[in-house]
Amino acid sequence: MIAKHIRLTISSLALIAMVAPALTVKAQQPYSVLTKWTIGGEGGWDYLAADTTAHRLYITHATRLEVLDTNSGKPVGSITGFKGLHGVAFDDTGKFGYVTDGGANQVVVFDRSTLAKVASIPTGANPDGMVFEPATKTLWAFNGRSKDATVIDAANHTVVATVPLPGRPEFPAVDGSGTLFVNIEDKNEVVRIDAAAKKPTAAWPLAGCDSPSGLAIDTVGHRLFSVCDGKKMVITDATSGKSLATPTIGDGPDATGYDPAHKLVFSSNGDGTLTIIDAGKPTYPVLSTVTTERGARTMAFDASNGRVYLVTAAFGPRPAATPENPHPRPAALPGSFSVIVVGRK
Repeated sequence: MIAKHIRLTISSLALIAMVAPALTVKAQQPYSVLTKWTIGGEGGWDYLAADTTAHRLYITHATRLEVLDTNSGKPVGSITGFKGLHGVAFDDTGKFGYVTDGGANQVVVFDRSTLAKVASIPTGANPDGMVFEPATKTLWAFNGRSKDATVIDAANHTVVATVPLPGRPEFPAVDGSGTLFVNIEDKNEVVRIDAAAKKPTAAWPLAGCDSPSGLAIDTVGHRLFSVCDGKKMVITDATSGKSLATPTIGDGPDATGYDPAHKLVFSSNGDGTLTIIDAGKPTYPVLSTVTTERGARTMAFDASNGRVYLVTAAFGPRPAATPENPHPRPAALPGSFSVIVVGRK
């Protein structure tokens, strides 16, 4: 029996010795576009979110919430009847999901297993980014026009507070221990919020940042990653508010994500690039820049498979500028809405 045990141990060690180098090689492979899934339909889009446990990707697409399988790209279903969707969040029970309907000034609760609508909760004006705060079991919807946050009790789906903010909030992040952070777009700063007290406790300027949008957090290293216009990411100490670095990213970003396993930060940029920054090095160098497609400026990082999902569409010609609209956007071509999947082969 002892000899058999020794043989099994040696065999196990040999297997580990063979597998470990293969895993290391895969982790060192460059990122590239792996595939593209066409969804179709019409209208614009905003944020998307990955449910890593159920392997589903939720995408806000104008008046529809599209749901795909993250492995195959096949449609799981959709939820319709909205006026203008923005953000998606999930509770920590695996039961409910939430989406901000900015056009209707409300958060809609849905059942993640059936995709049925469960409740509609009124918010401030134009709810946009949203996040579930696990320590207090609350949902925070950040309202762009009314410059505040609607706080919702996740247990009974009722509003428990409205928290004023110093400017127009964009995307939020949580540290998992009762603290929230949110970028303030029109003030070029990030605000820290005590979830239990339901009030801001600090406002830190983002030096070198213009119009911060996407925000990600490293909860272990206590770092915030804000993407900004002007091709900059501002990295902030989440404890002191000190600026740590301002690496260069692509143009027109709107979202970011953090990979804690490999200490990488991603910035999805409207110019058709995905910037990948090595946050494991003190100089925060750009590890690589992946060519995606124009307009792919929002993203979701899936920690279960290490992939980044981005959405965009093909565009028609840009309309002529007018005094009322000096910077018109080209319209997305019907049927061209799609998901770009980036990862390591």
